[in-house]
Amino acid sequence: MPRPRLARHWRPLTAGGAAAVLAVAGISLTLGTAEAGTLSGSFYRNPDTSVAAWVAANPNDSRAARIDAVINSQPTAKWLSNVNVSTVQNEVSTYVGAANARNQIPQLVIYGMPNRDCGGASAGGAANFTIWQQWISNIAAGLGNRTAMILMEPDAVALTTCLDSNGINDRNNNTKQAVQKIKAANPNAKVYLDAGHSAWHAPAEIARRLDAAGVRTTDGFYTNPSNYRITSNEVSYGQSILSALGNPSNVHQVIDTARNGNGPSPVNPQPNGWPDWCDYQNARVGQFPTTNTGLASVDAFVWIKPPGEADGCAAAAGQFVPDLAYTMTQGVVVPTTQGPTQGPTSAAPSSPRPSSPPPSSAAPSSQNPIGGCTIRYDISSQWNNGFVANVTIVNNGSTPINGWTLRLTFSGNQQVTSAWNVGSSQSGNVVSFTNISWNGSLPAGGGSQTFGFQGTFSGTNADPTGSLNGTTCTVL
Repeated sequence: MPRPRLARHWRPLTAGGAAAVLAVAGISLTLGTAEAGTLSGSFYRNPDTSVAAWVAANPNDSRAARIDAVINSQPTAKWLSNVNVSTVQNEVSTYVGAANARNQIPQLVIYGMPNRDCGGASAGGAANFTIWQQWISNIAAGLGNRTAMILMEPDAVALTTCLDSNGINDRNNNTKQAVQKIKAANPNAKVYLDAGHSAWHAPAEIARRLDAAGVRTTDGFYTNPSNYRITSNEVSYGQSILSALGNPSNVHQVIDTARNGNGPSPVNPQPNGWPDWCDYQNARVGQFPTTNTGLASVDAFVWIKPPGEADGCAAAAGQFVPDLAYTMTQGVVVPTTQGPTQGPTSAAPSSPRPSSPPPSSAAPSSQNPIGGCTIRYDISSQWNNGFVANVTIVNNGSTPINGWTLRLTFSGNQQVTSAWNVGSSQSGNVVSFTNISWNGSLPAGGGSQTFGFQGTFSGTNADPTGSLNGTTCTVL
């Protein structure tokens, strides 16, 4: 499926003293050299990472020097993804203490909330919120009293498809309590909530969700975690979110630039059949981690998802894959200092979470595929009780369609946990998929659109039946 005709490359900051300009899709953003936002200083480079272990164990590998220079040299976030209530305080205290000894900022991703990833490839987390709150309390007790960056629960705000309204309220209330605990233990901690990315939810919608989760009591939100969206689009998206919130002075943005130097995949699925968000084979590292963004609304560019760690397609989620890492370094200027403010000049513990699933929906019209329709349904990958499916809808009729809803009815208990290039909702065993703004057209006589989704199942994962705008389709 072709993407909207947007440039997928951005001009990064340069090592010199002049300001740099990002110009993408008609958006011009000047990034100066003065520090901006509410953070200052450099981030701590944790020596205990999967890339560091691989480099140390493979000094004679032809890829090692490049991976070491471009990726291992940079600070990445430490993920707390195992809900180890009894040991996490010491783990956090040791990590934060090492950062404090270097007068640098530690970065922690907290990723253990119940219903994590809505049952997707990174399912897991605490069994309930009582255990999660105990875990949070112990994390907070290990933070010390100096500046620390806390990136709260990827997917907690942006991905809620597995929750009913009570479940969402419970998640929001527990998020607020967790922020209070962290701030009480360390008033200098900078806490940010999950806001997905620029090709997922509309700014007004994610602003509403952030508000409900208590973003006004935090230091802001982060975007593009584990994804590939170009920095200028994320900046524009963040500014739109802030505007929808009323531009509160204490709320700022953080952007994950670990893998966005070449933008997202131009096609979905990728040629190897993987979704465009999963282990994109032509990714490059983006802007190196820094608090020197030159933008008042952006506190930092960070590497949340460590480059080279898999999303779940090339290998198990979180596993370091040298080939992925090496590809991400191609054409990138090797930094001369740790935590530089310059970016790459290319054309453009482990993190189990795969990339954020893409976009939300736009309402369809009521046109019907007069003359019939076909659904090509393909399960591209399946593991344990999870799977990824690609769906192509074909309008075989004589009347073009502008705006569509495809309903798939499953015979088992399949549950859709995320979808891309489409909006989705589920009621019982019926899942409704709705076009988004740029893929609502189905020309007559064979016009088609393709989207994908990730789901869970038990028993037999049989193909569904389906209808397009109310007309029953043939499923192939």
